[in-house]
Amino acid sequence: MLKFTNVFKNYDKSVLADISIDVEEGEFISILGPSGSGKSTILRLASKLIRPSRGEISYKNNKPPSIGFVFQDATLMPWRNVLDNIILPLELNGVRRNISTKKAAEWIKKVGLEGKENSFPGELSGGQKMRVSLARSMVTDCDLLLLDEPFAALDEITRRKLEEDLLKIWKRGKFTILLVTHSVNEAVYLSERVIVLSRGPGKIISDKKIFKENFDQDFRNSQQLLDLNKTVYNLLAREKNS
Repeated sequence: MLKFTNVFKNYDKSVLADISIDVEEGEFISILGPSGSGKSTILRLASKLIRPSRGEISYKNNKPPSIGFVFQDATLMPWRNVLDNIILPLELNGVRRNISTKKAAEWIKKVGLEGKENSFPGELSGGQKMRVSLARSMVTDCDLLLLDEPFAALDEITRRKLEEDLLKIWKRGKFTILLVTHSVNEAVYLSERVIVLSRGPGKIISDKKIFKENFDQDFRNSQQLLDLNKTVYNLLAREKNS
């Protein structure tokens, strides 16, 4: 679906160095690394918001995927209710109101916001705002969902519930996800593959497949998850302390 080949990105200084990633359709990939390692820059490069300084980003059949982008801040429009926030991308694409409303209603149900259609952002909890942001990003049936620490500001219980809901939605739709996170547990629990970056300029120091017997609560509480967490954590700790 998406391929980075020897990608470099420079601003005033080098941010990413020689990044090569081959993203397959339907994969769930998490990106971990110290602060300043260029994790979010990879998402912006994938979305074509910015261009690489060197190297190539290519797409399957030379066709860029449709993209949804979710940031740490839900970035909702405070004067629009839940329904109208979710239909915004469809509205901008010229989709008729009756069609966009029906589509948004489907996603409101998928993210568990039934009954909140007419609520405004100021009336929602942090978790509910993030659900609106997720629904808005996916209402266009995107092929690639980019998540930039979407759950970082949430309490642990809300975070875990949203992680479970995200997994269910991904398994039903089987679109591709690139997730940036600082949480080793979140990366290992959610993903099929975890990429670890070095300190800036970010280089890939590990690209690890996560083989799971299942994705349910048994895995969250399993020795396998603990062992995988330890392996990835040690990589990060070694890099941070080097």
